[in-house]
Order: sequence, then C-alpha cells, then structure tokens
Amino acid sequence: MTWEMLENIDGWSWVAAVAIWLITLLLSVVVGSWVVPWVLRQASGGDLPWARYQPPILPQSLEPGGDGAEAPGPGEAGGSEPPSGTMNPEAMEILRGGAWLGVLERLAITGSLLAGYPYGIAVVVAIKGLGRYAELRDQPIASERFVVGTLASLIWSVAVGLFGLIAINALVG
Repeated sequence: MTWEMLENIDGWSWVAAVAIWLITLLLSVVVGSWVVPWVLRQASGGDLPWARYQPPILPQSLEPGGDGAEAPGPGEAGGSEPPSGTMNPEAMEILRGGAWLGVLERLAITGSLLAGYPYGIAVVVAIKGLGRYAELRDQPIASERFVVGTLASLIWSVAVGLFGLIAINALVG
C-alpha cells in the first residue's frame, strides 16, 4: 500500500483499512508466536519428514572403535558430543528474550510491509543480527536456533503482511 492510495479512501473505507491493519498485525504477532516454536520443534530433529537421514553402512573395520565394539553414543558413558538442535536447553538459555524479540520483529516487518516500506525488513534483520552477533560468536550452539527462528518468523510475518496488503488493495481497488 502506498500513501497515494489513501487519497482514494472515503470515511468507512478508512475504518475498514484500519481494521485490516490491526487484524493483520495481530495475526502476525499472535499466530506467529505459535508457528515459530512449532517450526523450532520440527527442526530440532534435524531431518525433514520426507527425507530422513540414513547413515552409510560401513565395514566393521571402518566403524568408530575399529575393533568391532560399538562406540558410546552421546548420552552414554564416554560419549562426548553435547546435545544439539534447536531445542537445546543451553541454546535456549543463551537466546533468552528471543520470544519477545520475535514478537517485535514480526510486528515491525508486517507493519513496514503494510506501510509500503519493504526496506524496513532489511533494517529489522540487520538490527537483530547485529544485536545478537556477540552472543552467537561466543556460543555457536545457539546459532542454529537463531537462524531457524529468525527465518520462520520472517517468512510468517512477510506472508501475513502480504495477505494484509492484498486485502487493503481489494478494499481500495
């Protein structure tokens, strides 16, 4: 929506346009607060549901341990691999406050689209990335959660914002 379009709106159309704005922003923030955690939970498994990872079958001499004995897994005694994935408690602790940042991110992105300023998306992503850079550099375990959450939030808020724009254009047009 551009500001020139507002010249063509009469009294009740203004009310309808404001209602579409408010409903669009509310959908972006509230429903996005359910969508993004769902995506993070799905991503914590590491595999896509339709493309599961199948480890290669190696001869016993090439397997870890080389003597035919099984190597301990990450949760077993002797396993040294820390838990990974987007639902890692350590990553969640490092990125505390991320839910509130996501709410503000979705609000700003959807609002900038509705206001006809799509460049606002770049501003929001830059501010968010620069604001978290030090934490992500020092704690790489949190970077996967940050990237997946940011992309899910970005995609959701852009989709809802475009839906709102279509509704406003249909009202004005």
